[in-house]
Amino acid sequence: MGKLDEIDMKILGSLHKDASVSIPKLSKDLGLNLSVTYSRIKRLSRRKIIKQFTIVVDEEKLGFPASAVVGVNLDPKQRDQALAEMSKLEQVRIIQEVTGRFDAFVTVRGKTIEEIYKIVAEGIGKVQGVNQAETFVRVETLRPEVNYKIAANSG
Repeated sequence: MGKLDEIDMKILGSLHKDASVSIPKLSKDLGLNLSVTYSRIKRLSRRKIIKQFTIVVDEEKLGFPASAVVGVNLDPKQRDQALAEMSKLEQVRIIQEVTGRFDAFVTVRGKTIEEIYKIVAEGIGKVQGVNQAETFVRVETLRPEVNYKIAANSG
């Protein structure tokens, strides 16, 4: 497979910022020919560098302003079952297995901090295989702009 170049990185950066941008507008913004932009996006998708085009929902506007990350320690013998059970909880948004003090971080959303507490105590905390949970309430979220650079081994 061919290596990624600066044009690919510019396309990725622009689509990361706004995946709904039209190809003609993207072409114009990047100073590229329409067919080049289209074929590059198709190639990036075929190579699974672009996994999907999606949206970011403002959950606060949907009535879920409270958010927390829950660090959980899992019983290694029940790891798979515990992860599967937590993923079924309606308020769980993301589960990330990690190294370090915790085995996983679970991101949850709720209407209030009290609801977050209930989610952790009555949901995550009661999942078979969860040995311990520590909650970190989100105060603010910062989303820095991503500028993709060509990596030495990007191929």
